[in-house]
Order: sequence, then structure tokens, then C-alpha cells
Amino acid sequence: MTLVAGVDSSTQSCKVVIRDAETGEAVREGAAPHPPGTEVAPDAWWNAFLRAVERAGGLSDVAALSIAAQQHGMICLDERGGVVRDALLWNDTRSASAAADLVAERGARWWAETVGSVPVASFTVAKLRWLAEHEPDNARRTASVCLPHDWLTRRLTGGLTTDRGDASGTGYWSPATGEYRHDVLKDALGTLPEPPRVLGPREQAGEWEGRAVASGTGDNMAAMLGVGGTPGASGDIVVSIGTSGTAFAVADTPSADPSGKVAGFADATGRYLPLVCTLNAARVLDATASLLGVSLERLSELALSAPPGADGLVLLPYLEGERTPNLPDAAGSLHGLRPSTATPAHMARAAVEGLLCHLADAVDALGPDPERILLIGGGARSEAVRRIAPAVFGRPVLVPEPGEYVATGAARQAAWLLAGTPDPPEWASAGRERYDAEPVPRIRERYAEVRP
Repeated sequence: MTLVAGVDSSTQSCKVVIRDAETGEAVREGAAPHPPGTEVAPDAWWNAFLRAVERAGGLSDVAALSIAAQQHGMICLDERGGVVRDALLWNDTRSASAAADLVAERGARWWAETVGSVPVASFTVAKLRWLAEHEPDNARRTASVCLPHDWLTRRLTGGLTTDRGDASGTGYWSPATGEYRHDVLKDALGTLPEPPRVLGPREQAGEWEGRAVASGTGDNMAAMLGVGGTPGASGDIVVSIGTSGTAFAVADTPSADPSGKVAGFADATGRYLPLVCTLNAARVLDATASLLGVSLERLSELALSAPPGADGLVLLPYLEGERTPNLPDAAGSLHGLRPSTATPAHMARAAVEGLLCHLADAVDALGPDPERILLIGGGARSEAVRRIAPAVFGRPVLVPEPGEYVATGAARQAAWLLAGTPDPPEWASAGRERYDAEPVPRIRERYAEVRP
């Protein structure tokens, strides 16, 4: 049996899964936490990776591995490869005004047509402009700039590489042309740092202790690989409820949305991945459970005990600002609070429905009307989320068995590197539970009344 390892270096933790390269069968796994916050020393990711590898039983029997990680962010390196300052993560919103300035200078349509996406605070290009304006000494010291997956791959191989999926989230690489826009990069930082070399989907980044290292990719691209089968073949839209919320689907042509709602990313197979990302997702459930002083399991029970629509109580879930819509300084708000709705059950129901309405708007922004929604991520483990989702989305919802789909997608990429085939190996799809419910349009209609 040939084994491969996939790594998910996410916002909150590092997960390592080891799988059979031919069948995808899970063998073992391990995890380690990341420090909290939106500004992190990259060495913390490396240390978590080593702990997760140890907890997974080591990699002595593994033939290849691949790194998938949180998208965007900014890691600046000096001429000797040292880290200039702590990394800014995708969910650090201090660069919101810099993003607005960049869009105002060239226009939203120009950005969408040039790099596939309209910059918001999450994008690397906006963080570089913020650095130039607020930390000019650090900007001048920056000789190269990379993303979390690029940095970890560099620690493994010694080379500065990335893949087209992660490069497409920087704001200065074009999915349509497959090339960097060096003029955009220089305009953002004031100097021209060296970006990572962009590898193809089946190209090897190097070796680590005798093991082949694949190109790696961003977390959403890896998640699409991790759901199994041929990515995008069914036409389903994937909705992931993690630290962020995302809705995405594979496309054969690049997208360019001047409204800024849809990011025109590339995927990890040579195709494209139009995606809508929200800043608030599973933490909405965490925060509501904390407010009510209950467990997530009890929150789910409470939500299911309340009527659909929560008798008009609506939670607008912009707890940490928001990316889509682009409202970085927004806060969450509660609407329709009356004595009759001031109950834990109504609050729990409003939290679940508010989260799902937020993601349903993301699905609508993608354009094509899918027959089904594939629901993944930690938030999908909530029974209330699973059962209420089809009523909000207005279509059947399929929920795969709980699993580390980003890490699994990275492992599948590593297996693809070993196989050398035109397409990724066909791994058996995880079992999928189907949830059906009559659509309840008033839930989204009421949400739309209070949404900006």
C-alpha cells in the first residue's frame, strides 16, 4: 500500500491525514491548534504542523504529501528569507480602506477583468498597500511575498512556489492569462517583490526528507478535491461552514464579477472556481451558544424546537464585520425582538437561519441554479443546520460524512502527483446523507428586509 499525506493548515488548527494513494481509504490522522488572532508568527504554523504529524503517527511510511492552507493573507520575507513581520491573515480587516482605495483608483470592472476579483480587505494586494502606507520600513525590507501554503511548502522544500489556485486569491495574478500582474504588485507595495513561482496542478514543488511534495493549494480548492469523485462534474454547489463561509463550484471558464461578490479564482485541476466568501460562519453558532450558556448540541435542539422563521426574529450575522457584502466595520444585529421572541429557542433558531440566509445569498450570487447543495465544514455537523438548510436554500441538501475534506483534498493532490495521470485519481466518495424540506420563502424574505 502506497500512502500519501494531506495537510490542512487552517485558521484555527493544522490537520494531517494519511490515506491510501490508490483508494483514498483513511489510515490515520492528527491535529494541533494554531494561536488565536488575525496576526500570527508563521513559525507557529510550522510547529503545529510538526505536532500534528507526530500525533498522526509520523510520515516515515508516506511517499508524498501536499499542503493546503487558508487563502489570502500576507507573509513578507526579506532578502535572506526571514520573516519581516507577523503574517496578516485573511480575516484581518485593517486593510479595508486600502482595498477601497485600490478599487477607487482603477475601478471595480478593471479589477474583475484584470485579476478576476475585486479586492477586499482579505486579499494580499490590499494588505500590501496597507503595509506600504503604515509600515514603510517593513515594506522596503520586503524582498518576496507569499501565502500560508507557500510558506509551509518553502519550509519543506526550500523553494518559493505556489499553485494557480492560491495565486488567484492574491489580487495580482490573473486566472484568465495565468500570469502575474507585476504592475499591480508594484503599485500596491511601492517596490516589486518576488512572488512565488506558480506550479501546474501535477507539478512537484520539491522533496522533504525523501518524500515528494506536491504543489499544494488553497483550502477551498483542496476542499473541492476532497469531496470525492470528479470535481464539479455533478454541477452541485459546495457550501462550506467553517471559520469563514464559502459557496463555490467548478467552472470551465474564468469569471469576472464587477460587483465584487464573486471571486474569480482558479481551482487545483486546471479549471476555475468562482467563489463567494463570507467572514462569518460557524462562529455565529459558537457565539450564540456562548451567549445562551449552552453547548452546540443544545443550541441545535433549541433551534429545532422553535417555529420556522422564529416568529419574525432575525439575526444579521455580521459579528466580525463582513466580506460579502463588503462591510468590514459592521456588527451583528438582532431584529424583531419582542417578549414573545425573547426566548433561548427563538434566539437559537434566528442564529441558524441567519447564518443559512447569509450563505443562501452567497449561493444566489454564483448565478447557476443548482439542483442540490453539498454542505461541508464543521458547522454542517449541527443537526439544526442540516435540517433547516433545505428550507432556506429551497433545494435538497447533501451532507457527506464528517471529515477533513481540505486535508483529504491535499492528500488526493499528492496521490495525483505520484500517479502522473491527466486527472486526479478516482477515490470513493464519502457517504452522503440527504436532507429534504419544504421551502419556507418567508425566512429569506424577512432576512432581506433587515439586510443592508
